[in-house]
Amino acid sequence: MILALPSEHALRRTALIVAALNLGYFVVEVVAAPIIGSVALFADSADFFEDAAVNLLIVLALGWSLAARARLGGMLAAFALVPAFAALWSAWLNISTGVVPEPFALGLIGVGALAVNVVCAGLLARHRGTGGSLGAAAWLAARNDALGNVAIIGAAVLTAFFWHSFWPDLLVGAALFLLNLDAANDIRKAARREQMAVLA
Repeated sequence: MILALPSEHALRRTALIVAALNLGYFVVEVVAAPIIGSVALFADSADFFEDAAVNLLIVLALGWSLAARARLGGMLAAFALVPAFAALWSAWLNISTGVVPEPFALGLIGVGALAVNVVCAGLLARHRGTGGSLGAAAWLAARNDALGNVAIIGAAVLTAFFWHSFWPDLLVGAALFLLNLDAANDIRKAARREQMAVLA
C-alpha cells in the first residue's frame, strides 16, 4: 500500500460528496420509475446507483498500489455494464406491455437528474486525471449520466406534445445502454494502461 497524494485526498473528498448526491437521487428515481412507467428512468436510476458505488470504491481504494488500482479499474468496467443491461431488460418489458410513461413527471424528474449530474461532473472534471482509472471512471459516469438526462427530458417533451407512445422512452433506454457500454470500454482501457505501467 502507498500513501495518497494531496490531489488524491481532494479526489476522495469530492468522491464522498458525489456518492451522497448519486445515492439520494437513485432513491428518487427508483421509486418514481415504476409509478410513471418509464424504462429510461429505471435505467437512469441504475446509473445513479452505479455512480454512487464507483465513488465509494474510489474513497476506499485511493492510496492503494498501482497494481491494485488496475485490478479495481477492471472491476469498475464490469460495474458500468450493470445498468446497461438493466436498461436492456427494461426495454424488453416495455415492448411487451406497451406502457406509455407519464411525460410531465418524466420531464420534471429528468431536469432534477440533469442538475445533479451537472454538479457531479463539474466537481469531478478537475480530478479526472487523478487516481488513474478511478478518477476516469467517476468522471465518465457523471458525464454520461448528464447526456442521458438530456435525452430523458427530450423523450418527455416528445411524448407530451408530439408522439404519445412508449417509443421515445424506449429509444432513450437504448441510448443509455450504448452510453454505458462506451463508458465500460473507456474504463477498461484506463485499467489496461495501468496494468501496462505495472509491467513496465
